[in-house]
Amino acid sequence: MERVQEHAVTTEADSPAGRPDQTEPALELLVHGVGGTTPEEMLGDPRTVRVTGDDTAAVFRRATDVDAESRPADQRTGPIREAYVWCNLTSGNGTRALWLLLLPFMVVNLAHWMRPTARGRRRTVRFYGLLVRLAGLTLTVLLVAAACEVALDLAAWQCAGTRACADQHTWLGFLSPTVSHDSWWSRPGRRLALAALVPTALTVLLWYLSRRTWSAYESQQPMNRRPEPEDETGHSSLGRPGFWYGRRLVARLRAAPRRPGS
Repeated sequence: MERVQEHAVTTEADSPAGRPDQTEPALELLVHGVGGTTPEEMLGDPRTVRVTGDDTAAVFRRATDVDAESRPADQRTGPIREAYVWCNLTSGNGTRALWLLLLPFMVVNLAHWMRPTARGRRRTVRFYGLLVRLAGLTLTVLLVAAACEVALDLAAWQCAGTRACADQHTWLGFLSPTVSHDSWWSRPGRRLALAALVPTALTVLLWYLSRRTWSAYESQQPMNRRPEPEDETGHSSLGRPGFWYGRRLVARLRAAPRRPGS
């Protein structure tokens, strides 16, 4: 089990009477290993409450620490402990392998979050975001175009139109004019229309996977905490309450790339 500890960044000069500011309690995040551990075992308390997440992955606290942020005056001997349970992310049926289709798009997402800090350079940040969105759109077009190349050109047009290829690939026989003796599906326009179902199905699958991710993960409301300024601060972006809440942003990115600043 790994421990990740996040403390409120304050100095003695920042608080009155030289005391550290206690309005932001420290958090200690407990993450189990591949074997999986229950939140009760991780927190050492049989009474735990899920504060965010779902049945797939969630963060738990002790029942006495659920509203710890609203009680800053309480005397604490240590940080607030949270347990992140993610064991269900690696379990499921064979259809989970379909997520490999989104692997190139994951690299584009990493390119976005790996952007170096650029304080006071809003135009540069927006231009960088535009380039990342265009890269994601380009990957989508290339993936669908590859499916069109294989299904329409190589299979339906070239292979089905050649007797030797159609004889070797018997599953294309009904599309071949010579093998099927000019059947209804062997007409060029009809077999191309039938092959167009492959890129159409791929597009629908990408839409389904992205919508499922958007509704299951990006739409999870963050914990109730005080709002933070939009400008970059000295704190890590991971500590922002709305870092993982991307319902509006991802919905806009799923539609189409927009102009910078949209």
